[in-house]
Amino acid sequence: MAYYGKCIETVIGQLDKFKAKKGSAEQFLEAASTALQTLSPQKQAFILEVLSGCLEYQKLLAVVVDAFYVRAGCLCPRADYSLFEVICYLATFQLEELGFQLFCDVVRSQPVDKMRKFLGFFFNPLNLCSWITDEWSLIYETAYVRENWIGPLMRWQPEVQKLINQLQEVLANQSVSKTKAKVTEPKEFNLTVPRPRSIPVPEPVPVVAKSKPVPRSTYQPPKEQQLLETTKRHNRWKAEELLLRANMEEMRCAVPRSRGEPPMQDSQKTLQPRLLPRILKTPKLTFYKTNNVPVKLNTAAILREGSLYQRQVEKELERVDKLVDGAGDFSEFLEWQRKVQAEGREEQLAASECHRLQGKLSHEEAILARQRLVQGNKEKADQKKEETAELMQQCAERRLREERSMKELVQRVAEVQKNVKVAQTKLLRGRQQIVQEVIEESRELLQRSAEAAGEEQQRRRELISQLRALETQPVRQGKLVDLTQIPGYGLEGEMSVVELRERLALLKETRRREEEEKRDQIIQGKRARSQELQNVVEQISLCRAAMGRSAALRWEERKARSAAPAAPSQDERVLELQRKVEEKAAERRRQAALLRVPAPRAAHRKPRAQLEAQHWLELEQSRERRLRALQRSGSVCGHARRLEAA
Repeated sequence: MAYYGKCIETVIGQLDKFKAKKGSAEQFLEAASTALQTLSPQKQAFILEVLSGCLEYQKLLAVVVDAFYVRAGCLCPRADYSLFEVICYLATFQLEELGFQLFCDVVRSQPVDKMRKFLGFFFNPLNLCSWITDEWSLIYETAYVRENWIGPLMRWQPEVQKLINQLQEVLANQSVSKTKAKVTEPKEFNLTVPRPRSIPVPEPVPVVAKSKPVPRSTYQPPKEQQLLETTKRHNRWKAEELLLRANMEEMRCAVPRSRGEPPMQDSQKTLQPRLLPRILKTPKLTFYKTNNVPVKLNTAAILREGSLYQRQVEKELERVDKLVDGAGDFSEFLEWQRKVQAEGREEQLAASECHRLQGKLSHEEAILARQRLVQGNKEKADQKKEETAELMQQCAERRLREERSMKELVQRVAEVQKNVKVAQTKLLRGRQQIVQEVIEESRELLQRSAEAAGEEQQRRRELISQLRALETQPVRQGKLVDLTQIPGYGLEGEMSVVELRERLALLKETRRREEEEKRDQIIQGKRARSQELQNVVEQISLCRAAMGRSAALRWEERKARSAAPAAPSQDERVLELQRKVEEKAAERRRQAALLRVPAPRAAHRKPRAQLEAQHWLELEQSRERRLRALQRSGSVCGHARRLEAA
């Protein structure tokens, strides 16, 4: 048994090497035959035959071993994968040649527990006749698998079962002998008894310092917000005062009037003193100092805003020059423009009302179409049921005819299979003869390749010995270098290493001086740029103050004009659409009463009516809000144009 155990160990080692290298099987067999030349010819032939068979039928063996690891060998290590492949190959392909007794010796030379599990799994009749046959049939023909592999295994199954029972008895005896071994009795250590611990003195409880109360400022608004509100009121009062003062002290050339209008009379000039009581009644303004935090702008934003204000100032100066030269005003044009805008707003409101009514009309039409669709679906469903019943009847008749034809076809196939078995036996005999010839030829080729590999290896050994002899000869290493000497290659500008270093140092010093000069120029340019930006920022602050005052004036006028919204005008299209909506709603109610179909997306009529009323109320409110917004925007645009004309 020790002899076969060593042979099996050699085969397992060679298989592990082949899986690690993953090369060609023929080259691996040549290398293995070269490595096994030290063994006896009988032992070498057995190892090479088993190794070549495992490599040839590796797919068949992998099917069984992989299934064993999944189903019965979960606790077996993966290192025994090659061992199970070898045992499976011997049981399937070499059991007739070796003989059962020799096979038993090989099995007993391996671990008993592992062999019992694997043989019990592999020689199980249920596994052999079911999934093993199916898996092997996917690789080879089914008849060939059943006749040459499954049949012999089933014949050897009773004897292998006896071998499995013997292995089970050996395991039972080993477990009994292990239970009879003397159990180690532990003894208690002779340790020194520790002294009793003293009771520690309790530590004093630390006194926690009294925490500070929450400051009142936490629940009060910040001072910055109050300062902002005060500043806002102050700016508003200041804007009102400036507005009144500008109305009183405006120049005659700035008053817009149409061409041909007579100059202002003295009676009209007397109206200006009426504004004096309003100025006198204004409260006395007080100035507050606030810590205004300026907004930090980048250079591009400052220059952009400065150029914008510069263009506005130039445009305003140009407009004043035109007024001084006697240019006319745009009052008539502005009046005509206001009329056109008012007509446009009325047309827009009428169009929005028409759009709303059209939506309501389409909603009513959709409800009517749904009611008609429900009625049509009922009719189609009845028709579909009748067609389905006819199709089921036809399907049952067709199934009966197919069953009869299938029975006849099965009888014909059974007759044909009887003739096929005879042809298969002849074909298998021819294939077996061809396989035997191929095996003999492969053995001769392996022997020749082994001889050639030996000669090549001997030649390589001689070359290696010659190379090593050449490497052992001494070689002079190292070279003296003079850094002050010129190489003398005849190149233009050739110099020594010392001269090159001096020139590099001079070049670095020159570059450093150039960088310092350039840095000074950049600093001076930045200072000039910052001074220019500071001047632009001051100009921007002045322009912003002027824009704030003009915005306050515009807001006052907008607030006065948006007090009384105008009523939307009625249109013939709106009246026509309202009449159509009422007719469609009446028709829908009559249709619902006749068909007894509830309205879509609602369970009762009362919630549906409430939802519709709420929907149309929201539409009315949104239309009114849009109207007020249009009126406010129109008044603001008109006021802005008047200010530009002034």
